[in-house]
Amino acid sequence: MRRAVAGAGYEALTIEQLAADAEVSKQTIYRWWPTKAAILGEALVAGVLPASLPRPTAAGEDAPDLANDLLAWLTASSRQLQQTEGLGVARALIAVTASDPAVAAALNERLAAPIRDWVQQLIERAAAHGALREGVDAILLADHLIAITAYAALTGTVHSEQRLRGIVDQVMHGIVATPPVR
Repeated sequence: MRRAVAGAGYEALTIEQLAADAEVSKQTIYRWWPTKAAILGEALVAGVLPASLPRPTAAGEDAPDLANDLLAWLTASSRQLQQTEGLGVARALIAVTASDPAVAAALNERLAAPIRDWVQQLIERAAAHGALREGVDAILLADHLIAITAYAALTGTVHSEQRLRGIVDQVMHGIVATPPVR
């Protein structure tokens, strides 16, 4: 399956091809999975196919260098999307999550939850060291970072190091000169 998704991509993947690769009949495939999205979703949930998002490094006890940690993760994500297999799996992941809500929830838990947890730990540690303004929403930030990688996969965009630094700088500095009064 990995070879099939990485090669021609999810769109070109067929039940016939999967059956031939597994040396079983199409009927055997359909007996267990109603669609190719269901097969791919199960493979992703089970870890048979690699996650399309790099795992962040574990947060330690020291004050984080939030900008460098975020840049390192975005750079690793961008590099993975530059590889044929990484891009193929990422696009397949997007297709699968769009077609099956149950698989989408399971994949969200497997792939996005560790990133959300990591960003939350970074934010909490940085806030504890007085490095952030009050009220930063770690989950919202993590969702934005994940969305940047998903958008890059959808469009086939390869982010340069300069672009990734710009993204992180904008995250770190915000976009308003003076915070609004609430």
